[in-house]
Amino acid sequence: MLDEQLTAWLHGFLDRHGAVAGPVHVRKDDLLVIAAAVNIPPKVQEITARIPLGKGMAGLAWERDRAISTCNLKEDASGSVKPGAKAVDARAAVALPVHGGDGVRAVVGLAWADERDLPEPFLADLGRDAELLP
Repeated sequence: MLDEQLTAWLHGFLDRHGAVAGPVHVRKDDLLVIAAAVNIPPKVQEITARIPLGKGMAGLAWERDRAISTCNLKEDASGSVKPGAKAVDARAAVALPVHGGDGVRAVVGLAWADERDLPEPFLADLGRDAELLP
C-alpha cells in the first residue's frame, strides 16, 4: 500500500520540476521498498516493489549515494535502466538519494516526457529539493 502523504509530496515535487512520473522508495533494512508512485504502471510498481542495493537506477543511487540519470529511458544501453523502467511512458529520468541519520533513507525518481540532458547543477538542485522528503 502506498503512503498518501508521500504520494502528495511526490505530486508537488514532480510538478515543481515539470516531470510526468516518479516513485519514492524508502529503505527498509537491506531493501528499497516502494512507498509512493505517480504515473508508474501497476506492473512496474509490482516489479519495483522491493529493490536490492545496486539494482536498477534506484538501487545504484542508493549504492553510489549519488544521482543516477539517463537522457532516454527507452533507449538507454548502460545497464542502469532495467526493462520495467523502460515501460514507463517517459524519456529522461533520474533517481536521487535522500539522506537520513544513517545514510541514504530513500530514493526519489523523476521522469520527463521528453529526452533531455540533465546537467550536474540541475541534478544538484533536484537533490536539494528531494532532501525535503517528509
